[in-house]
Amino acid sequence: MLSFVKMHGLGNDFVIVDCRQTCTLPSVKAIRKIADRHRGVGFDQLVVLLPATNADLLMRFFNADGTEAGACGNATRCVAQLHFEQTGKDRAVFATQAGLLPVWRGGADAQGQPLYAVDIAQPQFDWDKIPLAEAQDALQLTLSVENLSQPCAVNVGNPHVVFFVPDVAAIDLTRLGPQIEQHPLFPQRTNVEICQVLSPQQLRMRVWERGAGITQACGSGAAATLVAAVRRGLAERKAEIVLDGGSLWVEWRADDRVVLTGTASAVFSGTFDAQFLAELA
Repeated sequence: MLSFVKMHGLGNDFVIVDCRQTCTLPSVKAIRKIADRHRGVGFDQLVVLLPATNADLLMRFFNADGTEAGACGNATRCVAQLHFEQTGKDRAVFATQAGLLPVWRGGADAQGQPLYAVDIAQPQFDWDKIPLAEAQDALQLTLSVENLSQPCAVNVGNPHVVFFVPDVAAIDLTRLGPQIEQHPLFPQRTNVEICQVLSPQQLRMRVWERGAGITQACGSGAAATLVAAVRRGLAERKAEIVLDGGSLWVEWRADDRVVLTGTASAVFSGTFDAQFLAELA
């Protein structure tokens, strides 16, 4: 019997499986089947919890297409909510492929909803750390795809490219997103953000996630967008990022760490049917 929890952060949804005791990592075939929103559970990312020697737990993230991601800010906050409820703690440290991520309770929003914060990353700007296929200035790439051009690239646990536009609603992200994600400039593919600056303290962002497509929100994408906007002189170091699913608050601190704060919501928990599990083998 394999149980799971379905959660979301502003509509960016996850299936969380606790494998700290008995289960093993699912195969690519299994991940894709669970991700099927008609024949499985459906998710943007699958999160597998594993034991860790240097942290409270280890998280691994898998996109709906079966590929693995190094980090996921919204999923991390969802796991933080679960962990705090299970342990009664207010702070923890989670291990990921992107490093150790401190998490803590972040107070409440204007509606009284609990907030959860994660110290997501120290941003990387070197072309080979993003990575890019060739040496370029990450502050302004030479990349141009139709009406999108000269984006800023940054790695915040996974690669991101941020385009600044007058109106995010005017961009056909469904069509352009996969072209940019799979552009030869990005050997590991990339997440794609389009950003409209509403004010230095408020940015409107939409996202095409690597391996998942358009999602309602993306935590690492929000972090990458703020960092890119600050580097371009368009935003202050702390701002509200308005996504399709709601708002996240991002701060690029003086110590060069990026902190992401927002809500996390549990939807339901369940167990996979035995026949369904047999078909995953």
